[in-house]
Amino acid sequence: MTDPTARVHELNLYRRYFDLVAAGTKTIEVRVKYPHLADLAAGDTIRFRIKGTDETCEVRVERVTEYSDFEALLDHEGPANVNPTATRDQQLGDIRAIYGPEKEALGVLAVEISRSKPPRG
Repeated sequence: MTDPTARVHELNLYRRYFDLVAAGTKTIEVRVKYPHLADLAAGDTIRFRIKGTDETCEVRVERVTEYSDFEALLDHEGPANVNPTATRDQQLGDIRAIYGPEKEALGVLAVEISRSKPPRG
């Protein structure tokens, strides 16, 4: 039986992170708590797309946890779950290069994901 409240969210993802998600080795996606993600919930589907391509990868949202900042997220979720190919400090720098302090101030989300379908493209 399907959950009638589950939704599909379309989100862009950089190639290096897309490949980790597609391989099933990245299990925590980091996002800023933008208004359009306020209703993201367990059971939803995220369809990641590499911008400008037809490549997609679908995942199931297992859990969404809010943190005050990226450091707290990495400390609690574990850097290896966010990006198993980079150290905690590298990840913190990479995440803050994507999201400036004004975005981090909105709150950050750790989205636990699991692969649901093979990548397409």
